[in-house]
Amino acid sequence: MLILLPPSETKRDGGDGPPLDVASLSFSPALNGTRKRVLSATVALAKHPTESAKVLKLSEKQMFEVERNRLLMTSATMPAIDRYTGVLFEALGAGTLPHASRAFLGTHAFIESALLGPIGGLDLIPAYRLSFDSRLPKLEGSPLKKVWAAPAGKAIADRAGDDLVLDLRSEGYADLAPLPVGDNAFYVRVVTRGADNAVRALNHFNKKGKGEFVRALAIDAAVTAPIASLDELFSWAATVGVILERGTPAVPAAGKSPAQPAELNLVVSGVL
Repeated sequence: MLILLPPSETKRDGGDGPPLDVASLSFSPALNGTRKRVLSATVALAKHPTESAKVLKLSEKQMFEVERNRLLMTSATMPAIDRYTGVLFEALGAGTLPHASRAFLGTHAFIESALLGPIGGLDLIPAYRLSFDSRLPKLEGSPLKKVWAAPAGKAIADRAGDDLVLDLRSEGYADLAPLPVGDNAFYVRVVTRGADNAVRALNHFNKKGKGEFVRALAIDAAVTAPIASLDELFSWAATVGVILERGTPAVPAAGKSPAQPAELNLVVSGVL
């Protein structure tokens, strides 16, 4: 199973790990060249605070992010699941998970970083600031999806093979590494069911639902056999009170329109 997660804009300071080692990251060496290009462009931008503020959409109170980027290659690191903060990662609560559950996330959960591409949950990374829609001058101002989509999408497809893939990324980050379309790949949407029995997508509160869902998977994976198919996922969900339903089916590519993977609805009760 592969679980694809979005990052968060907010990140924890510090760390006790060594400086970033690109060669140690997941999907190495396939993504090393692209990672070095984006890292170099981000550090170069950090030499110009005013331009950094404009490109990264920073307020005056967020200018500390420029220094983070300037020190990317020398600052301390920590596991990615501990570095990212925000609603999804608070709900995941990786710091309170048992060792076996964290090990599961290290092997099966991948976070879509605008800076480093898909990274493993336990990959050691520094604090940084870069978003999916950032346009770095050293990369000719190209959208990051133009830089990442081909190599990162292939890397995920190669790693996934025939495994079950659950994509919990937001749309902007999913574009950085398109999900392979197949029988075992699914985009997960968090929805709520209204009094009319219709399901409606949640916006901000969907992050908490995703975090709690992944936490439940990680806890159970520590004591049970890994989930290998959609049927097994549905069976697991039924035993722990998670409501999963099939959503929109896969849409094949037509003309210039990209193919769209099938969807699963993660149904939560009311507002989280």
